[in-house]
Amino acid sequence: MDKNMTEVLKKAEVLIEALPYIQQFNRKIIVVKYGGSAMSNEELQKNVIKDVTLLKLVGFKPIIVHGGGKEISRWVGKVGKEAQFVNGLRVTDAETMEIAEMVLSKVNKSLVTMVQELGVKAVGISGKDGGLLTVSKKYSGGQDIGFVGEIKEVNPKVLYDLLEKDFLPIVAPIGLDAGFQTYNINADDAACAIAKAVHAEKLAFLTDIEGLYKDINDKSSFISRLHASEADSLIADGFIGGGMLPKLANCTSAIRNGVSRVHILDGRIPHCLLLEIFTNHGVGTVILKDDDAI
Repeated sequence: MDKNMTEVLKKAEVLIEALPYIQQFNRKIIVVKYGGSAMSNEELQKNVIKDVTLLKLVGFKPIIVHGGGKEISRWVGKVGKEAQFVNGLRVTDAETMEIAEMVLSKVNKSLVTMVQELGVKAVGISGKDGGLLTVSKKYSGGQDIGFVGEIKEVNPKVLYDLLEKDFLPIVAPIGLDAGFQTYNINADDAACAIAKAVHAEKLAFLTDIEGLYKDINDKSSFISRLHASEADSLIADGFIGGGMLPKLANCTSAIRNGVSRVHILDGRIPHCLLLEIFTNHGVGTVILKDDDAI
């Protein structure tokens, strides 16, 4: 058999391997939280958008929730301010809030443009639109960190309406409080709250690490699949620290509130979403309900 024919057959095998997953998840909602380094590189950005667009075209109902932290820090620096963080959360004064909203809006519309270039209709919204995200003021360890919001309520009607009309919603993590004051929201928190509210089949976090390690310094301790209770044990036993701690807590909270599976993926790997969802081995860490078979 010549080399070309072997290549073609390999492609066919890949498509056949994807078939049961396409059938299983047809018409199911997947929330993709998109941020970190995968966002700062235009080629990786396009790969992620291609992945999500393909998911849409094979029958998934994707929703993208994006961050923009690095870009916000860059613009805060441009106006001569220094980004301040308390326990990993950005201190957001009124001027920083204004910058954050402008930057997130710019990021939002650039993602919409990328999706539409691939022939899929997208609509960019923020948590302000249609009362999607209602927040209260968030404190960090009792400290005032400014206009940072804690999500109190999600009204997913606007998302359901967009999905029903065949749009791909792209959400910027900004919300309003009861007095209609604007707040910045941690994008992981926003993705988790939205996934719960729409009873997503899957929630995928595109991050800057390969997935979950029992010991971050030991690459052989990589965990590809675990139950939510095992993830809670890792947190309780002190194995998880730094920025992964709130992310993993969000993951187990999502599982306990109706999301079927949560994936932690390295957004720097080209097409990580497709590899995780449509292949038997996957490339990241998947967190399952306690009664699901590993």
